[in-house]
Amino acid sequence: MSQVRRASPPAASTDSRADRDAAATEAGIDASALRRDLSVIAAVAEGGGLSAEGRTQVLSLLRRAIEGARARAEALLFADGSGLGCAARLSAAQDAMIGAIFDFARHEVFNAANLSAGEHMAVVAVGGYGRGTLAPGSDIDLLFLLPYKQTALGEQIAEFLLYLLWDLGFKVGHATRTVDECIRQARADMTIRTSILERRLVVGDAALFEELDRRFDAEVVEGTSAEFIAAKLAERDARHAKLGDTRYLVEPNVKEGKGGLRDLNSLFWIAKYHYRVETSEALVAAGVFSRREAGLFRKADDFLWAVRCHMHFLTGKAEERLSFDLQPEIAERLGYTAHPGLRGVERFMKHYFLIAKDVGDLTRIFCATLEEQQAKEAPGLRNLVRSLRPRSRKIPGTLDFLVDNNRITVSAPDVFAKDPVNLIRIFKLAAAHRLEYHPDALKLIRRSLRLVDKALRENREANALFLDVLTDRNDPELHLRRMNEAGVLGRFIREFGKIVAMMQFNMYHHYTVDEHLLRSIAVLSQIERGLFREEMPVSSDIMQGTRDRRVLYVALLLHDIAKGRPEDHSTAGARIARDLCPRLGLDERESELTAWLVQDHLLMSMTAQQRDLNDRKTILDFAERVQTLDRLKLLTVLTVCDIRAVGPGVWNGWKGQLLRNLYWESEPILTGGFSQVSRQQRYTHAKARLAAELAEWPEGERNAYIELHYPNYFLTVPLEDQRRQAEFLRSAAAEGKELATSVRTDGYQAMTELTVLAPDHPRLLSLITGGCAAAGANIADAQIFTMTDGRALDIITLNRAFERDEDELRRAERIVRNICDLIQGKEAMPQLLAKRKTARSASAFSIKPRVTIDNALSNQLTVLEVEGLDRPGLLSDLTGAISDLNLDIRSAHISTYGEKVIDSFYVTDLTGMKITSESRGERIERRLIQVFEEPEGELSSPAVMPSPRAFGIPAK
Repeated sequence: MSQVRRASPPAASTDSRADRDAAATEAGIDASALRRDLSVIAAVAEGGGLSAEGRTQVLSLLRRAIEGARARAEALLFADGSGLGCAARLSAAQDAMIGAIFDFARHEVFNAANLSAGEHMAVVAVGGYGRGTLAPGSDIDLLFLLPYKQTALGEQIAEFLLYLLWDLGFKVGHATRTVDECIRQARADMTIRTSILERRLVVGDAALFEELDRRFDAEVVEGTSAEFIAAKLAERDARHAKLGDTRYLVEPNVKEGKGGLRDLNSLFWIAKYHYRVETSEALVAAGVFSRREAGLFRKADDFLWAVRCHMHFLTGKAEERLSFDLQPEIAERLGYTAHPGLRGVERFMKHYFLIAKDVGDLTRIFCATLEEQQAKEAPGLRNLVRSLRPRSRKIPGTLDFLVDNNRITVSAPDVFAKDPVNLIRIFKLAAAHRLEYHPDALKLIRRSLRLVDKALRENREANALFLDVLTDRNDPELHLRRMNEAGVLGRFIREFGKIVAMMQFNMYHHYTVDEHLLRSIAVLSQIERGLFREEMPVSSDIMQGTRDRRVLYVALLLHDIAKGRPEDHSTAGARIARDLCPRLGLDERESELTAWLVQDHLLMSMTAQQRDLNDRKTILDFAERVQTLDRLKLLTVLTVCDIRAVGPGVWNGWKGQLLRNLYWESEPILTGGFSQVSRQQRYTHAKARLAAELAEWPEGERNAYIELHYPNYFLTVPLEDQRRQAEFLRSAAAEGKELATSVRTDGYQAMTELTVLAPDHPRLLSLITGGCAAAGANIADAQIFTMTDGRALDIITLNRAFERDEDELRRAERIVRNICDLIQGKEAMPQLLAKRKTARSASAFSIKPRVTIDNALSNQLTVLEVEGLDRPGLLSDLTGAISDLNLDIRSAHISTYGEKVIDSFYVTDLTGMKITSESRGERIERRLIQVFEEPEGELSSPAVMPSPRAFGIPAK
C-alpha cells in the first residue's frame, strides 16, 4: 500500500456571484433577470414585497422560474443521461432562487443596505444540498450562520426566505446558529457534525463562512478521525439492518439501501474528514483508490443519481424505493431495451445490482486502506491493535498465505501471478481453517481477475479446490459469497457470471438469481449441520444418511443458473450441468443425477402445492417421474432449500407438511411396497397422537371429535394445529355457534391464519375469500376440509401486512367481520369490496391467463388449473364462477407467486362425475378466462353480469 498523502484542508466554497450566475444560467434560471424582476415587483406592487399583492406576484415569478429549471433539468437528463449533471443543475437553480430571495428580502423588503456587525448573516447549504447535488424531491437543508445571537433583522430575513420556500412546495430543514454554537454542537452530535462537514456558502457574508470553515477544521475535525469513522460505519450497519442487509433486494431503496447513494455518501464523508479531500480523483492521489476504482466511484454515483432523479420526476415526489411499478418506466427512460431472454427492465435491474456490487467493492477497498493507515498513524489505536491482535502466523502447507487477526491474507503481492490456482486455493484454505478474508487479500484478488482464464478453468486442481469450497461442512455460503463479491466465481464458472445481479421481474422472488442460489446453499449447509432437525425432520434425516452430498450442493448451485435465457431454464440448466459436472470432478452417475435434479427441480414443489395429495393418481404420476428412492430423497432436500431461499415468509409449516406428505406417499411406490411408515400406519398414528394430546377430554367427547375428520385432515395438518383446532371446535360447540372463527398471527413466518367453521355449501369458499379481498388481504394458502357432519373447516393463510401483532390482529378481526357478514347475508360482496382500500397494484406486470382442463391427473375428478395475474377478489371471483358453472369443488390448491397465481381446483359436475363433454369444457375455459380479462360483473364487481356470460355461453 502506498503511503497516504494527506491533503491540506479544502478551501472554503465561496464562488463569486458571477460563477453562481453562470451555473444558474446553465440550470435554466437567469439569476440577474430574476433579481431584476423581483426589484420591479417591489417597486410597483402596492405595499411592496411584503404586501399580499406583492407576495402573490413574487410567488408566481419564482414558481415559473423553478418549473422552467426543472423542465430543463429533466430534458437534459434525457439528453445526456448524467445523473450528477442533473443533480448539480437542480442545486444551482436552488442556489439562484435562494440568493435572489435573500437579496430581495434584504434590499427591497427590509431595506437593510447598511448592516451592523451583529446583523451580518451567511446562508449556508449543508447536508446533501451542501454537496451541490439535489434530486427533484430532495430536502433543502439550510444553516443561517450568525456572528452573534440572532437579531430582529436576521430573524425577519430568515422567516421571509423560509416561508416563501415552503409556499413554493419545498421541504426545508433549517437551523440558525452562531459559529460558536456550530462548533459546540458539532462536537457533541455526530449528525450535526456530518451535516456541517458538507457546507457551502449560498449567499451572504463570506468572511463569516470562512471563520466557520477554519474553526470547524481546527476544533472539530482535527484528531477525531477514528471517532468519526467508527460512528459512520456503525450508522451504515444499522441502516442496512433496518432495510434488509443485502444489496440484492429486488425492490431496492436507491438512497438508503445497501449499495445505494447513502453508502457512497458515507465513503465520501469519511474521505473528506480523514483525508481532507473533495473528489474521487483526490483519493487516487492519496493512494486509497486506483484510477479504475475512482472511475467506478464516479460511474456508480452518476448512475444512482440518474435513477433517483428519474424516480422523482416520474412520481412527482421524493420516492426512494425502486418498486416494481416504477422499474419498467425507469428502464424505458434510461433507454434499456429487450434482449433475447431478458426484458428491458431486467437488463436495467441487472445493471443496477452490478453498480450496487461495485459500491460494496469500493467500500471494502476503502475500509482496508483506512484500517492500515489508522494502524500506522494513530499511536493509541496502533498500540491497542497490537495488544489485541496476535502477530501474523503461517498456514500449514503453504508459504503464499498468512493468518492476520483470524483473516487470511497474502504473503506477497505476486502470489496470484506466480500461481493462478491460488485464486481458488485461498478460498479453500479459508474454509478449511474457518477464516475470514483480509481486505488486502480481496483487493489483490480483484486486481488479478484477468488470471481467471480458460487454463485455470480447466485446471484439475483448481476444480477440485472449488468443489471442496462448495461442499465445505461448516459455512460454504460465506466463502462462495466472498468468491462472488470478489468476481472470481462468475469468471471461474462462466455460466454463473451470466446470472450475477440478475433479477426476475416478479413479486415472488425477493433476491437476484445469484443471491438466491447462495442462500439455497446456506440452507442446505444448515440442514446438514442439524440446525433444522425439529422443523424439517425428513430432510435432516436424509442428509445424515446420503452418499450424494456433492450432488446436492452442485445441483443447488446450478438449479437456476440458466435463468434469463430464451429457452426453459430447467432444460438449459440440465445441459449446463452435464457439461460442468465432469469438469468439477463428479463421476458419470453423479453428473447424470445432478442434471436430473436441475431438470426437475420444480417437480416436487409444484406437485405438493398444486395437486391433491389424497388423490392416488397424483402420487402415481409423481413417482413415475421420480423413478428411484434416491432421487426422491435428493429432490425433497433440494426443494426445501429452494423454497426457503426465495425470500422472507415464502416458506411456512403448511408447505413443509405438504412436502413431507408427498414424500411419505411416494416412498412405498418407489420401494416396491416397502415404506418405513405406510399410509394406514401414519393415519392410525396421527389419530393416536391427537387422542394423546386431548387426553384430558372425556373419552366419549374425544372419540366423537376424532371421528369428525376424514383421513386427509390427519395426514396434512400438523399436530400442533390439530390440537388448536380441536379446542376451537370444542369452544364453538359449547357456545352453540354454527359459524365460528379464530385468528392466529405468526410474526416469524410473516403470516396470519384465519380459521372458519361453517355449514358447507358451494359458495362458502367464494364468500370467505371475498371477505379477505374486501380488506385488501393477499391469500397465500387455503386449506379446505369437509367434516363428516357436513360442516366445513377452512384455514386461510394470509400474507402479513403489519409488523406489530396488535395492528395485524385488528386487521384480521376486520376480515373476520367481513366473512361473517357475507356468510350471514348482512353484506353483499360488491358493496363490501367497494369499501376496501386500494391494495398494492400489480399493474406493472402482464400475464396471459391460461386455463387447463385435465382428466388425466385424477381417476375420479377433473382438475381445473388456472394461471394469471393476481388482483384483489380474484379467488372469490374464480370460485364464484365455478359455482355458476354448476361444478362442485372437492378440493382447492391455492398458490400465489407474487403477482402470479396458479390455482388448481378438483371438481365434478353436480352428479359427481368428471367433465368429459368437449363443449362444456370449452364453456368452462371461456368463463374462467373472462374472470381475468373482464372482471366487470364478477362477484367482486358492483356491475351485474348477464346470465349467458355467467354460464359461459358464447355471445351470438
